[in-house]
Amino acid sequence: MEDEEWVLVRKPAEKDFWNPTSMNQLADTSKPLKVTFSGPAEHWTDAIPIGNGRLGAMVWGGIASETLQLNEDTLWTGTPGDYTIPNAPAALSEVRKLVDDGDYAQATKAAVKLSDKSPDVYQLLGDIKLEFDDSHIKYTEGTYRRELDLESATARVKYSVGDVEFTREHFVSYPDQVMVTKISGSKPGSLSFTVSLDSKLPHTSQANGQNQIIMQGNCPGKRFASEGSANENPQGIQFAAVLNLQTSEGGVVHSLDDKTLKVEGSDWAVMLLVASSSFDGPFTMPSDSKKDPISESLNLSKSSKSNLKGSLVIEKVKSSTANSYFSSNEDDAVSTAERVKSFRTDEDPSFVELLFQYGRYLLISSSRPGTQVSNLQGIWNKDLAPPWDGAPHLNINLQMNYWPSVSCNLKECQEPLFDYISSLSINGSKTAKVNYEASGWVAHQVSDIWAKTSPDQGEAVWALWPMGGAWLCTHLWEHYTYTMDKEFLKNKAYPLLEGCTSFLLDWLIDGPGGFLETNPSTSPEHTFIAPDGKPASVSYSSTMDIAIIREVFSVIVSAAEVLGRKSDALIGKVLEAQPKLLPYKIARDGSIMEWAQDFQDRDVHHRHVSHLFGLFPGHTITLEKTPDLCKAADYTLYKRGEDGPGWSTTWKIALWARLHNSEHAYRMVKRLINLVDPTHESDFEGGLYSNLFTAHPPFQINGNFGFTAAVAEMLVQSTTKDLYLLPALPRDKWPNGCVKGLKSRGGVTVNICWEEGDLEEVGLWSKEQNSVKTLHYRGTKITAKISSGKVYTFNRQLKCVKTYSLQEAEFC
Repeated sequence: MEDEEWVLVRKPAEKDFWNPTSMNQLADTSKPLKVTFSGPAEHWTDAIPIGNGRLGAMVWGGIASETLQLNEDTLWTGTPGDYTIPNAPAALSEVRKLVDDGDYAQATKAAVKLSDKSPDVYQLLGDIKLEFDDSHIKYTEGTYRRELDLESATARVKYSVGDVEFTREHFVSYPDQVMVTKISGSKPGSLSFTVSLDSKLPHTSQANGQNQIIMQGNCPGKRFASEGSANENPQGIQFAAVLNLQTSEGGVVHSLDDKTLKVEGSDWAVMLLVASSSFDGPFTMPSDSKKDPISESLNLSKSSKSNLKGSLVIEKVKSSTANSYFSSNEDDAVSTAERVKSFRTDEDPSFVELLFQYGRYLLISSSRPGTQVSNLQGIWNKDLAPPWDGAPHLNINLQMNYWPSVSCNLKECQEPLFDYISSLSINGSKTAKVNYEASGWVAHQVSDIWAKTSPDQGEAVWALWPMGGAWLCTHLWEHYTYTMDKEFLKNKAYPLLEGCTSFLLDWLIDGPGGFLETNPSTSPEHTFIAPDGKPASVSYSSTMDIAIIREVFSVIVSAAEVLGRKSDALIGKVLEAQPKLLPYKIARDGSIMEWAQDFQDRDVHHRHVSHLFGLFPGHTITLEKTPDLCKAADYTLYKRGEDGPGWSTTWKIALWARLHNSEHAYRMVKRLINLVDPTHESDFEGGLYSNLFTAHPPFQINGNFGFTAAVAEMLVQSTTKDLYLLPALPRDKWPNGCVKGLKSRGGVTVNICWEEGDLEEVGLWSKEQNSVKTLHYRGTKITAKISSGKVYTFNRQLKCVKTYSLQEAEFC
């Protein structure tokens, strides 16, 4: 393969149908969407993440020695489990009686009997190690550059040794399911290095005479493998990886040992890494799997080598599907870490644009059709025992991961979530029946690749929370309201909503005053001081429990109306239960109560803001319909304070945005943009690492996704009938800007430009839906009829000034 044949073919972006002049002016001054570094990574959170949803890598960018740390999203410990507890009904009765008696501290202790085992653990694949000769140590100072180009999803490293410039490029192709690395020198024959493939997991490897390294290994069959017989340590997930190496004419490749190949005297070299596993779904034992990872990997490898002779496909991440342009301060030589530091003073809006698009990039890179869900760290992990097991947590993490998927025009990235909910519903129906003697299905606070649905091991304050599945089900309805895909609602969403609703109806029991209650109940990970002065976490009808149930009941009634199923017996039960749900309560101090009683907070600044679920991401607290509750929500946020981990900070941005409070939303934006020192990360709360991963600390990816969703919420909010333009725009901080390709409920694409803090132009269009929208902007509102296949432009007075068809736009 000659160098000029190296062609990166970008997948065509969605057609851009709206081009105002104001946006073109901003586009000319907007900075390139690149995360840049002035040196090699010293810590994992300095490395560059790349991925295709399934296969991922962290690029460290070392000079004489380079590491590409690898992940494959199906590599987990364990095997399918039994997520039922036969003794749970007796324990449930005991806890409920203690709650009824007001002995919340004892109920909290007794609730441990309802806990189960811990989830299984996300693993890693291995490392590609590149070793260059000693001359690279003496690279020319000032020539080093490392960057992640979001437009092409490509990581690049460049530096010079003498008069030779060395370049490395890395990307992971989704269509070809291969990670590609190209290394080149600017002078013929200047490239020599060794490459090895290794893993921390048990494995064997072989470097053969075909310029290839084959690695085979296995994950532990148990969370913590024990000594003993094979029955005590069952076979875990098997995996394989194949690395192929190709060089220019004149380059020589030979094997040094079983793990290492050596390249000498080449102009360039291309490495192709493929991997696969024996995982065949959450209900198949690895020992029974018919999938052969080595055969699959070799077939993928053969296919990728064939494609390399023509071209490999990479995809444009930042496309017209969701562009944003903010005015910027120009200085392209500054590293991204320095931009994070300087944000405290310069408050560069273009950095907000970069962080927004970075969240979209990470979701595309960690969740694609056919992959696993994006977990606590997306797909990136360097440890056999990662923080919190790397497991998807269902009391905020997994949901927040997918908040930007529909509003930010990435609906395809949601598909793994819906597949996962389907798996949870199968295991969850067993958990509901055995543990709670209930119909339908349930999932708790944490899960794993095996779709664990029983409570976590440990204290009730985190483990006992049976609302995880219900919260996830709200995403089904959100997907419908954004896409108006009736077939999805009928065939995928509604059956899952039915099962979830059936469980909730059975879980609710009669309580005082004619209300239905949840008992036992917790507010995720938070505790209170009971009236007897003792700390506790278990009571009844926490605000979040009832808010989620109220949301699910509203959703299934609306879905039944769309599908003509309002007369179903289940809907009748829901309609009967709805007025019996405990209403929101305002505490003595004016905040929204977190529990059914006005308990004293043990931690008034707790990281979770669960009792504000109804404001965001829910829809039962709104400025128009519940102004008193919004006033209480405002004080609740003020009382909670601004401190908290990254994901908590981004949730608060979205909450303030829903209140149309641009000042406080922006304060939380600024609070997040604080550079974390990984050598002293315990000194930080929230913030960003140098690669823009959000910190708890340590790294949790949902903060990145929460930020992207929250910024979108500052710019556009919607119902299926209403569209709110720039509802929380910080006018003095982001005075000029444009955003294109955001989505609103009702299936409408939204494009907005503003100048000097005021709305300038709005472009709306829908490919398939006819709708009537009420447009709202700073007290002005108009009704607009949006016909499918047409583009509408509105001016700052919300007057429609231009209309044309999508077909006409195709030729513009």
